Amino acid sequence: MISITELETPLGTMFACATEHGVCLLEFTDRLKLETEFKSLAKLLNSDIIQGENKHFEVLKMQLNEYFEGNRKSFTVALYTPGTEFQQAVWAALQNITYGTTHTYKQQAMALKKPGAIRAVAHANGTNRISIIIPCHRVIGANGNLTGYSGGLWRKKWLLDLEKENV
Repeated sequence: MISITELETPLGTMFACATEHGVCLLEFTDRLKLETEFKSLAKLLNSDIIQGENKHFEVLKMQLNEYFEGNRKSFTVALYTPGTEFQQAVWAALQNITYGTTHTYKQQAMALKKPGAIRAVAHANGTNRISIIIPCHRVIGANGNLTGYSGGLWRKKWLLDLEKENV
């Protein structure tokens, strides 16, 4: 079973989903194509998404609150991130981007030892279901511009500013 709950954050309401293995989704409620993402997750895990409690939600709430207060630089809440081997590698690389810093898609591809896979890396970043905790907001365009954040570029800027202020 996949449990779902709502969380209030300074950037708006988020949905969190979790299984017994860990948090499998954290998205803003106004994200485009959110319903499609729910259907995809339910199909991938062969399970229904049902409103309810999960042991991982309390840890998630506590750690997100600490993050938004500027007191948490990394997360330890259990995650469950089913995906391809390449997606798993990209999401792991995202988690290695230091708090308060940014990487380009090219830097991320180089870190994966796949310098020609910039577009594939960008696509895998876009399939990340766990906003903030798997910090795809830390990836920017080669020209330094903010690009590609499903929560909205204004949120990406807010998150990056929060991190720069609390390094």
